[in-house]
Amino acid sequence: MSDSKFRHEPDPDNPGWMIWELVGEERFNTVLGPFRVRKESDTTSRCRMWPQPIHANLADVVHGGAVMTFIDAALFAGSAVLGISHMGRSVTVDMSVQFIGPGLLDRPLDAEVEILRETGRLVFLRGIVVQDDAKVAAFSGTIRKAGPPK
Repeated sequence: MSDSKFRHEPDPDNPGWMIWELVGEERFNTVLGPFRVRKESDTTSRCRMWPQPIHANLADVVHGGAVMTFIDAALFAGSAVLGISHMGRSVTVDMSVQFIGPGLLDRPLDAEVEILRETGRLVFLRGIVVQDDAKVAAFSGTIRKAGPPK
């Protein structure tokens, strides 16, 4: 990715995965910690985060707000790895989340992201957050794509 605000390169510790991280620690998405993405088909991608204690609620499972933050970031990273341009400056139009089960703190969370349709200015997506074989949340979202930088 050519945008200097992102570090996007192969992850030497996780073959097949790409590092997807913001450069600098002053941006909100850095709260997610390490973030990885990979293309799985022409229309699907997978994003991964590793829950930390900061992501926990009082029940010691992943807080719903952390899951929603992860999903929002996955909409963008998942789209970008599938070839949608200028995702760093695009915006979320809407996002719907259905919580299915708890996310545990001791293993990675994956967001399976699917592009349903792309128009001139919009991208329609859906997906599911999983942890091993357990379903954590289902989601859908719409992104308004940014034009090229001026």
